[in-house]
Amino acid sequence: MLEHDGVEVVGVASTPEEAMASVSQLDPDVVIVDIALGRDSGFELARRLDREAHGTSRHVVLISTHTREDFAELIAVSPAAGFVSKSELSGRVIRALMRGRDQPR
Repeated sequence: MLEHDGVEVVGVASTPEEAMASVSQLDPDVVIVDIALGRDSGFELARRLDREAHGTSRHVVLISTHTREDFAELIAVSPAAGFVSKSELSGRVIRALMRGRDQPR
């Protein structure tokens, strides 16, 4: 779906460890992280990715089948560039979110 919207998908990971390795190897501009990762937390993965960014311009976007309101407090304190519900996820939404994050934090 994202590729159809003009977003180049360079990797997919099934676990936080795979995600960390893939991000290190592929160095994507945006990492889309599901909040629910089975036993693992997407919020923790977002924090790990942020710690390992080392000054890169990489952005983490959290996604979920739940609404923003369900996780509002956790989203607010996360290092993620933003949150998108899975039903609204599209290339257009990701690009708009990144344009809004071009400003320094």
